[in-house]
Amino acid sequence: MLESHIERKLCERIKALGGLCEKFTSPSRRNVPDRIITLPGGVVEFVECKAPGKSPTKAQLLDHKRRRALGCTVRVVASVQDIDDAYPL
Repeated sequence: MLESHIERKLCERIKALGGLCEKFTSPSRRNVPDRIITLPGGVVEFVECKAPGKSPTKAQLLDHKRRRALGCTVRVVASVQDIDDAYPL
């Protein structure tokens, strides 16, 4: 299963929950999470998508740590089960 498949499934799930699943890119900063998730009720999270068996790079983990220190939720999803667990219907 490819990372793009995981990312597509994530977007489908978030849409089913009534939320937004937007691609996140930063022209001046590398290693940012792949998606910004906005859910009903004002919930905003960052999500890093990975192919099954893959892990975030050291630079990505440092970015996640920085965001978590600011109080943000950062998730890593590498399977459909990860999506089910994080965003149940």
